[in-house]
Amino acid sequence: MNLNPIFKKLLNNRGITSEEDIIEFLSDKPQKTYDPFLLPHMEAGVDLILSEIAKGTKICIYGDYDADGITSTTILMSVLGKLTDPSNLSYYIPSRFDEGYGLNKDAITTIAETGCSMIITVDCGSVSYDEVEYAKSLGLKVVITDHHTITDKMADCILINPKHPDSVYPFKDLAGCGVAFKLCQALQKRSQLPKSVLTEVLDLVAVGTIGDIMPLVDENRTLVKFGLKVLNLGRRSGLERLIRETSLKPGTITSENISYVIVPHLNASGRIQDAGQAVELLLGEADESREKEIVSDLIAKNALRKKLQNQLFMQCASAIDKDSPDDIIIINCENAHEGIAGIVAGKLKETYYRPSIIVTKTGSDGSQLKGTGRSIEGVNLYELLKTQENLFDKFGGHAGACGFSLKAENYDGLCEGLRNEMKRIAESNPEIFTKKYNVELELATCDLTAELADQMELLAPFGNKNPKPLIQLSGVSISEIKHMGNEGQHMRFAANNDACPKVQCVMFGKAKDFDESCLHRRRETLIGVLEAQVWQGIKRLQFLVDEIQFDEKEG
Repeated sequence: MNLNPIFKKLLNNRGITSEEDIIEFLSDKPQKTYDPFLLPHMEAGVDLILSEIAKGTKICIYGDYDADGITSTTILMSVLGKLTDPSNLSYYIPSRFDEGYGLNKDAITTIAETGCSMIITVDCGSVSYDEVEYAKSLGLKVVITDHHTITDKMADCILINPKHPDSVYPFKDLAGCGVAFKLCQALQKRSQLPKSVLTEVLDLVAVGTIGDIMPLVDENRTLVKFGLKVLNLGRRSGLERLIRETSLKPGTITSENISYVIVPHLNASGRIQDAGQAVELLLGEADESREKEIVSDLIAKNALRKKLQNQLFMQCASAIDKDSPDDIIIINCENAHEGIAGIVAGKLKETYYRPSIIVTKTGSDGSQLKGTGRSIEGVNLYELLKTQENLFDKFGGHAGACGFSLKAENYDGLCEGLRNEMKRIAESNPEIFTKKYNVELELATCDLTAELADQMELLAPFGNKNPKPLIQLSGVSISEIKHMGNEGQHMRFAANNDACPKVQCVMFGKAKDFDESCLHRRRETLIGVLEAQVWQGIKRLQFLVDEIQFDEKEG
């Protein structure tokens, strides 16, 4: 493979060094995948499910209200539907607002009352010990499939999770839909279904894996690459209609399209109301009229989500000292919409580069609060919350995101405790609130070629742990500045190093942060990504700028 030396250096920096690994990583048909029976309890899970199917048992797939849970549910419904009469299958997606995440006893009661004798969870259930015991007391058999870190007492049942303490599975970072797919792989092998039943659901694996922001490396890269191919064949009518109605171009869908368009629309159903309609759409069993109705409703709900999100962000921003924000942003928005609080916490984190938590009122009497937070690099939010765990009724999460519930009377104590902890962290690391850029290449504009841009596209699909490479261009001169957008918030310009050709640059949303006269007079460092765009049949290079820094030596 004839690789540009700069591109080969980039691969090596990412740990892709051997010829074999390079070929696998760049291949259009990657082979990296693992035996599903290496997952803990898979053998027992497959035996139990096939045994219950042989008896004609009614089975309920218990999911979650986000894109991973929605796709996971659809995957199992689709594949199990090839093994049993569809009338023996149902699914249950809990309400974000009334039930919250994971198994709950009221839902289990309802499922039992419908005549189901078996529950298979997807994307949840690993630490639902009490709920599983309750299900067993009602005579239900339970199989858990999940991918979350096990931080509490494990459910006492068949538990298929690559993060299980006994797991020897080589890859720990499957999404919930990835684990559901591995169960389907095992069922297909054991029951000798045609492999086409697996290929047909790979598009859903791609959507769910990207939607849950899982690392796009190793087996996930294989699943997503093949999944994108299936998705772009347009065989899933409901998903294809959503693609067309959101102005995406069928047949050319990328991981970015999934992340920024498809997933938000699927998530909007659960954020605003009920995620069940998204499963209905993806199952492909609705007629054309119903498909149109669901897609129109998802688009309307996503528009409402954006409106509520902007309103909540402005409300929160008005309470923050923009010039000197607190070390940790904690805002009590009692009547904020629970479905969008997490998104706004993420936007606050990005805007002010501080760990950010939004607390909302939950319950009828206002005695309970629910919080959701997002964190910056270097601040492990889970560990930060753990310092105050005596104040919570429930809490969980990981380094970058968290969720919790607590009594309203404990709110002030939580704020004080977290602020004291963050003050200690900031004092020990004064640079903690300086945004870090993971620059992978330092180049001159002479190095930016169409060949390099084309080879960088071979790194796709882009996402978590496999981002578009950040490039730093130091000591450049800027010229030909042109402002764009209704408020001049975007900027197009040319940049070059001495004796190097100019490269066209564009910066979105930040143009007002810079004095144009200063940009003309001084040398700058640009940080961004290289793209090759085709316009009217002509390919042109473009450097998408995220940050402009002034070279210190020029004052």
